[in-house]
Amino acid sequence: MSQQELSEIFFIGQLEPIGLLRHFLKHPPDHFDPFVSSDGKPGFFTDFDLLTTADAAIKRYISAVPGSAILRRLLRINTCFFGTTVSEYAPIPCDVSPHVLPLKMLEVWDRRSILMIVKDIPAQSPLISQSDNEHAAAFLEACVRTGYEIIEGQALAYVPISFSSEEEYLERLSSSRRKNIRRKLRVRDHLRIEVLVTGNIRFNDKAFLDELYGLYGEVYNQSEIHFDHLSLDFFAAVLQDPTLNGRLFLYYHEGRLIGFNLCFVHANMLIDKYVGFRYPEARDQNLYFVSWMENLAFARKHGLSHYVAGWTDPEIKSYLGAQFTFTQHAIYVRNRLLRAMLHRFSKRFESDRNWFDTINHESATDS
Repeated sequence: MSQQELSEIFFIGQLEPIGLLRHFLKHPPDHFDPFVSSDGKPGFFTDFDLLTTADAAIKRYISAVPGSAILRRLLRINTCFFGTTVSEYAPIPCDVSPHVLPLKMLEVWDRRSILMIVKDIPAQSPLISQSDNEHAAAFLEACVRTGYEIIEGQALAYVPISFSSEEEYLERLSSSRRKNIRRKLRVRDHLRIEVLVTGNIRFNDKAFLDELYGLYGEVYNQSEIHFDHLSLDFFAAVLQDPTLNGRLFLYYHEGRLIGFNLCFVHANMLIDKYVGFRYPEARDQNLYFVSWMENLAFARKHGLSHYVAGWTDPEIKSYLGAQFTFTQHAIYVRNRLLRAMLHRFSKRFESDRNWFDTINHESATDS
């Protein structure tokens, strides 16, 4: 199936424009080998670090083991993923029975690697329809019957746009958080904010694209998780595509670009995808806090139902008032020993869920 034909496939729970997936397949992240199966399931092969979502205790233990560098290399194994890193949820085709889909995926994989992962299956998500949630649940049940191991995925942050002003939104937070956020937002008087729509002629300027890509690189390099390093060609293709209905929020301080946030308007929601910051200026100007409030203001002004803030940094997003919904990963392991280890230690690879359960328990104890 060609990338062009991918646009004719409908997926359940699709929170972003299909064009974003096409650009991912045409311009994949570094060291990704993408594919589309004959019945429309996108995926990719890549070397995967098994400790990517492991909790801090396991990572500390591995780091303390003699020869840990060699061990870490051994823990990177070639893996088949069904899904993409540009879609919030696994692209599950609507026209393939969820009861037979797990077996079809195994046939496509054909044991070409030790590990196969169906990433980010929605689990009773408030962001998709009830019928899509039922479809996803049926698919997940079929995965279990077929022999997949199920583990919790990351926490997807979102904010329902159920407030009429920034002040009303802040009033829902604790008094200490309100005071701190208001203090951080005072820098807005010193910032210039510009919003460009994808397809704008300015995105034909190579120097401008290089500058944006450099800011993305600064964020990537300081991130704790390095999984998908997106290419300049991908960013150029996305920014130059007028069909995606994207919004690039640009933040300037003293005439210098210090950050951007690329979002997409889709399914009556604002979907936050990529950021780029110039350090230390972005931190000095509290750009994370400012951009959060600007995104909420945009969603409110345009009558959108939700702001979907993405997967990473759940702690700060919780502080800023986000709610969370979780996904699940369906994993098939060819090696029996690894399969047994995954079954026994799977909870140690559910760091976001463990964090979420901990803060909920602490909140209940405090009350």
